[in-house]
Amino acid sequence: MGNKKVKEKMSIGQWIAFIFLCILVVVFLYPILFILINSFKGKFFISKDPFSLPSGDTFVGITNYVTGLTKTGFLSAIGWSFFITILSVGLIVLFTSMAAYYITRVQSKASNFLYFMFAFSMLVPFQMVMFTMSSLADKLKLNNPVGMCFLYLGFGAGLAVFMFSGFVKSIPLEIEEASMIDGCNPLQNYFGVVFPILKPTTITVAILQAMWVWNDYLLPYLVIGLSTNYKTIPVVVQMLVGSNGNKDMGAMMAMLVLAIVPIVIFYLTCQKYIIEGVVAGAVKG
Repeated sequence: MGNKKVKEKMSIGQWIAFIFLCILVVVFLYPILFILINSFKGKFFISKDPFSLPSGDTFVGITNYVTGLTKTGFLSAIGWSFFITILSVGLIVLFTSMAAYYITRVQSKASNFLYFMFAFSMLVPFQMVMFTMSSLADKLKLNNPVGMCFLYLGFGAGLAVFMFSGFVKSIPLEIEEASMIDGCNPLQNYFGVVFPILKPTTITVAILQAMWVWNDYLLPYLVIGLSTNYKTIPVVVQMLVGSNGNKDMGAMMAMLVLAIVPIVIFYLTCQKYIIEGVVAGAVKG
């Protein structure tokens, strides 16, 4: 009887967990479905009845997509978004993994201070430094796509160093010592032995940083602005808001659909590595 009660309790608990997770799926997916539905409706019908399915007079086909692509220069924006995201993530992964390796392996007051500074940077809200940062970016001529990547490196370093440091602690020193005996110098030791072992955390950091950089609006708007040819996707979508506040909601919804498709595909392809990387760094570290 006792075993049956345990099984019944477990099955009830599993059903509760299943129902709860289904509710979460609906909550998280509904905004995406809402945008997709309204991207095929006329802009006046979106404001009038935003939750209805497109049908009859409300359905406009791909008109919103054509309008959005024509008005915003979306194709150029998606190219710059890819460039900034890929280069930023590459810089973050390369430099923060090396910094974390140094901080973890070289035990000194300086390395401990660096670690706490990186950790502290995660607690500072972007709004506290955005005006100083934009002014400094102008003075240093960082108001261009390449300069943006170095700004993202600075803002993304805290979380990345924190995650890499936790995983580096799990790597046995004997592996590195063996490679040093075989004649490897420190750089060969890092890139040939240590960095390949960091793969789970590297993929996790890359996914999290790519989603952040791709969807970021405030930093490109402050640094690059609307008057240049280097606008990213979030910035050009905002251009669909008129000077008097009028919004082409149909075209905006269509551009949002195109904006989220690449990052959703990227996330679904790599999402299994997120849990692996976080757990590896937390448990082994």
